[in-house]
Amino acid sequence: MKKTDIEIARQAPIEPIQHIADKLNIPASAIEPYGKYKAKVDLDYLSTLESKPDGKLILVSAISPTPAGEGKTTTSVGLTDGLNRIGKQATACLREPSLGPCFGMKGGAAGGGYAQVIPMEDINLHFTGDFHAIGAANNLLAALIDNHIHWENTLKLDLRRITWKRVVDMNDRALREINCSLGGPGNGFPREDGFDITVASEVMAIFCMAKDLADLRERLAKIVVGYTRDKQPITAQQLSADGPMSVLLKDALAPNLVQTLEHNPAFIHGGPFANIAHGCNSVIATRAALKLSDYVVTEAGFGADLGAEKFFDIKCPDAGITPSAAVVVATVKALKLHGGVAQDQLAECDVAAVTRGCSNLRRHLENIAKFGVPALVAINPFDSDSPEEIDAIKDAVGDLGVEVVVSTHWAEGGKGAEYLAKEVIKLIDTKPAQFTPLYSRDLKLWSKAKKIATELYGADDIIADQKVRDQIAQLEHDGYGHLPVCIAKTQYSFSTDPALKGAPSGHVVPIREVRLSAGAGFVVVICGNIMTMPGLPRVPAANRIRINDDGVIEGLF
Repeated sequence: MKKTDIEIARQAPIEPIQHIADKLNIPASAIEPYGKYKAKVDLDYLSTLESKPDGKLILVSAISPTPAGEGKTTTSVGLTDGLNRIGKQATACLREPSLGPCFGMKGGAAGGGYAQVIPMEDINLHFTGDFHAIGAANNLLAALIDNHIHWENTLKLDLRRITWKRVVDMNDRALREINCSLGGPGNGFPREDGFDITVASEVMAIFCMAKDLADLRERLAKIVVGYTRDKQPITAQQLSADGPMSVLLKDALAPNLVQTLEHNPAFIHGGPFANIAHGCNSVIATRAALKLSDYVVTEAGFGADLGAEKFFDIKCPDAGITPSAAVVVATVKALKLHGGVAQDQLAECDVAAVTRGCSNLRRHLENIAKFGVPALVAINPFDSDSPEEIDAIKDAVGDLGVEVVVSTHWAEGGKGAEYLAKEVIKLIDTKPAQFTPLYSRDLKLWSKAKKIATELYGADDIIADQKVRDQIAQLEHDGYGHLPVCIAKTQYSFSTDPALKGAPSGHVVPIREVRLSAGAGFVVVICGNIMTMPGLPRVPAANRIRINDDGVIEGLF
């Protein structure tokens, strides 16, 4: 009987966190331990590393996800271990898991099999409290808004034009739309409000985009919380909120250091979703790893149309970092789903379906090439995969000049990723990246969204009703037209229809809403039926998570 991920993690030997810091030459004085096996790295110490050269940055992305799973985080961890096994100094840079999906659809998110980061339970649950601090800072601003309105509203905020929402790090559809301040004059002025999940909040995005504490406060000050009757923006700074919000986030802003099962360093910090946010771990963690390591392996959420695009167009230009290579993760089962095979028939060999499904893989590879970043494909194998199906993948992308590597890190850890690691190094050494974002910041907001939709999603056009077009025009008028766009859409398809698999073309992308994230430095473009507060599935993962009679957690993946 195969061990579960949590059993593997729990039975693995684990080293004191200072031993992991020693591998990066981080002195004990720069480590703030959170127990024995996790720690934060001092921001003042990290600021002394600015003159050091950067290591090579490797992005791990994936095809459009399916219920069959692809294993992007697992591959990131496996590749990090594989690089270290072949003598390279490598560090993983990952996002922190959200409690929403942990108790919702999929359970934990710290890798899998023998390619995991540990301590697994801590990372998947409260970890070092970063998400709680982010939620508290967000909701402090919400409280200050309603308090300002209650006490005379000197800024003349229009209750109908407040854009700031409260957050909670849990899937809860009942909170999407609420009425607040009910119960009489003492409770404020009644109005409509709502909650987003914490990972979709602008505070999370700001947290992940900030370069240091000073930059964090400057970004928080720029948050637009709503508008006056004559549509003048009101900022967090006008409510004197940036100071106390910074205080709540100060300790959380230091990046978290943990280890892989093979005792290699991993920074896990920040956690925006890529379908409803920008999908990358913190700039601070990534820049720290680049100064401390020769190779840094990072992942961006969901498929390359979402996470990788936002990594290339939002994070890299803003942070001043340049990727050297990309790894696109796929599985035979997932490709068969994209090729039209039913979920209950994925174990059957179907070379034709794999070939059809590779249309999705090809488009992701073609898209990454548009950014000037060399890429290869990593296949996570299942026992049911046939040699013919693997060959079909190689044949399907062969004309793109892209290598396809089968990597067995899930079953064998770093040993199973050694060949993948060697191929990644070879790719970096023989095909230097010519990185460039997809669009110029000088383009209009509408044109940026259209360029992504037409060039990456295969769409013919984007559409929006007049209200949304007016919002975009107002943002341009207010001086935000230079910002990049962060498209929120379903992760399951290049289109906005999650059932449309493969590589659909000729569709139209409907824009439902736009939201300004002035502090984070982008405009969120919400498409289709995507929700910024997810709901729980019919049978949530929470139903199987418990503490057994021995006091041990069970069911957390």
